[in-house]
Amino acid sequence: MRAPIEAAQRGWPALPVDSWQQTRDTLHMWTQIVGKTRLALSPPLNHSWGVTLYPTSTGLTTGLMSYGRRGLEVRFDFVQHTLVVQLSSGECRQLLLQPRSVADFFSEYRASLGELGVEVPLNPMPVELPDVIPFDRDTEHASYDPVMVTHFWESLVSATRVLERFRADFRGKASPVHFFWGAFDLAVTRFSGRPAPAHPGGIPHCPAHVMREAYSGEVSSCGYWPGGAEEGIFYSYAYPEPAGFRDARLRTDQAVYDEGLCEFVLPYAVVRTATAPDEVLLGFLRETFGVAHDLGSWPEIAV
Repeated sequence: MRAPIEAAQRGWPALPVDSWQQTRDTLHMWTQIVGKTRLALSPPLNHSWGVTLYPTSTGLTTGLMSYGRRGLEVRFDFVQHTLVVQLSSGECRQLLLQPRSVADFFSEYRASLGELGVEVPLNPMPVELPDVIPFDRDTEHASYDPVMVTHFWESLVSATRVLERFRADFRGKASPVHFFWGAFDLAVTRFSGRPAPAHPGGIPHCPAHVMREAYSGEVSSCGYWPGGAEEGIFYSYAYPEPAGFRDARLRTDQAVYDEGLCEFVLPYAVVRTATAPDEVLLGFLRETFGVAHDLGSWPEIAV
């Protein structure tokens, strides 16, 4: 039993989905509300890179956004369990992260922006989910377990560390390591430099043109999602998927191709209980990219 304990001490805590799913789903909606602020204030950037959140030493942030001549940043602090809305002028508002409905959070968040003189149109409809409730009417999602949220943040810190190492291997075009609030996942994407066929769309409550632009280039993408298995998964996929990709036999133990998700997945629990979690995850990322690269005949200049 030493390996799981040591792994937890190194930043890979146990994260059973069923122990925090209601909190996770509530927090997902809160990140969408904050993310839509960045969507409204940031200039368009390729592949929706300009709307993501970023891991920090205490949680997630929008990074600096421009509002007139001032700067605005919104930060989730998963240590103190507050949402910090900060202007470059020094003015600041804080919201407590605690059990509360999405509707209540949305109302106080908009009020806090208004008190700072920030008027931002926020579409109240969630995205990338099949069954949605407008933020201002959502009293169903109202859970917040601070212990599990802190554990999730710790897992993000560790996943970011490994994804950054993986990103540094690549000399071609690659995204930052960033958090997509639509799907609630941490991701990094590599590009071959070649165009891709038009994406068919079909993502719930997400315009088809968004997906077409996001996947306008051939990619190999990977990341971390706190769902899909008992404790979440690490994933890796290619678009367009080259022939033979899903049938590849991997050396990485317990990684399989998920026919429903159309991607290779490695359970988070496998990583966190490994003697060397970082190396197990890095091996999975490198191997699955190698399969996409070789079967897709990627240009060597991109490696």
